[in-house]
Amino acid sequence: QVQLVESGGGLVQAGGSLRLSCAASGRTFSSLAVGWFRQAPGKEREFVAAISWSGGNTYYADSVKGRFAISRDNAKNTVYLLMNSQKPDDTAIYYCAARYWSPSTMANEYDYWGQGTQVTVSS
Repeated sequence: QVQLVESGGGLVQAGGSLRLSCAASGRTFSSLAVGWFRQAPGKEREFVAAISWSGGNTYYADSVKGRFAISRDNAKNTVYLLMNSQKPDDTAIYYCAARYWSPSTMANEYDYWGQGTQVTVSS
């Protein structure tokens, strides 16, 4: 079983930065692809970024490309999402999710989910 815990959310002004962390339990973390998703009030959950088990491949939604960066430290069982140049539209609950081996942009293809962390960007 894999457990995921997000942290690092908070309130930031437009143009600012935050770094989210997703800490995973279990000895199989290096076999896991991890994705970040977000859900704003009244909207569906949407893909943000994903990283392969090795960290060698990363994927981004068009809306965050060039502003967000996903990375991982397998020695620490942690995946990070660095969010720069934030906009009010980035306000949402951010979730990390994991699945074995290949990353995906589809939420229903992930097997494990964290509880989410709130990010609020003020204008």
